[in-house]
Amino acid sequence: MDRVLNVSAYLFTPLDDRAALRAALKADAEARGLKGTILLAEEGINLVLAGDADGVRGFIARLRTDPRFAALATKESWSAEQPFGRMLVKLKREIIRMDHPSIHPAAGRAPSVDARTLRRWLDDGHDDDGREVVMLDTRNAFEVEYGTFENAIDWKITRFTQFPDAAATHAADLEGKTVVSFCTGGIRCEKAAIHLRDAGHPNVLQLDGGILTYFDEVGGAHFDGDCFVFDEREALTPALTARV
Repeated sequence: MDRVLNVSAYLFTPLDDRAALRAALKADAEARGLKGTILLAEEGINLVLAGDADGVRGFIARLRTDPRFAALATKESWSAEQPFGRMLVKLKREIIRMDHPSIHPAAGRAPSVDARTLRRWLDDGHDDDGREVVMLDTRNAFEVEYGTFENAIDWKITRFTQFPDAAATHAADLEGKTVVSFCTGGIRCEKAAIHLRDAGHPNVLQLDGGILTYFDEVGGAHFDGDCFVFDEREALTPALTARV
């Protein structure tokens, strides 16, 4: 029986008190018996946590009382066992490293497409304006091997810092099309979409909430395989259950 609630979330929001915030969040998480990892950077927060449902949801509810985190959106899944060994809160330069200081998602998000609209577009073979829709996987190559959208573009990067160079090399692949960047939970594809728009691609959208939200809202339609996750579950099926 699945009894452990797993939650992932991120939010680009300016943080200027990371050291104090680190201590407070670590104390609260440990008091609730949670395990996982929280990353704090000047650009925002990224977290994956697991524990009993009351503890996890209580932690998130308290976090949202801070106005900077009020808009934090979470993705939930369940597991039979605790997938993390300890509770870590780390200070980082970026919550997802891209090494492109001009990208500031907190200053304005790239436009997004929700899961249900994307499924309709993929069913129809085009977006609402009649443009061809191409799916762009912004994850690392080993993650893509577990599963990805049908006919998705995969530039076979091994780390996200390679994405800008890959985008420049393959710019012609995206011309004249509606590009939907996607990743596990939304954080990488958000930065990727902003970068591509800055690079001159006008019709780029991020998949809101990433693959996990897509699985939650529409299941596995147009997706082949499972979604790799960075914990002991290894990968999740479209039903958001651990890969067997």
